[in-house]
Amino acid sequence: MKKFTLKVVENIRKIPVGNVATYGQIAHLSGNKRAARQVARILHSMSHKYKLPWYRVLNAKGKIVVKHKEEQKQLLENEGVYVDSHFFVNLSTYQWIVEDDYSDWMQG
Repeated sequence: MKKFTLKVVENIRKIPVGNVATYGQIAHLSGNKRAARQVARILHSMSHKYKLPWYRVLNAKGKIVVKHKEEQKQLLENEGVYVDSHFFVNLSTYQWIVEDDYSDWMQG
């Protein structure tokens, strides 16, 4: 497994119950802040094999964008995350804040 892929898998596993992260956030934490789409591909291809909490990863706006929206919504709600009727999660409430310094990423 490539180093970036390994870091993505590790970081997705670290997302706490009741929190979410964005594809871009995981990419940045894994060493390539421009690889959000690659994170999505890794999730799609490896979630089952590595038992990843794929449902805790959302787009940059906090929206569920996968094909199985209802399933992801239910899994998040089971962990106490509120998902609105348009499949949005309030990132200011539920986004995983990592102690590592990535304030440059948070600034946009």
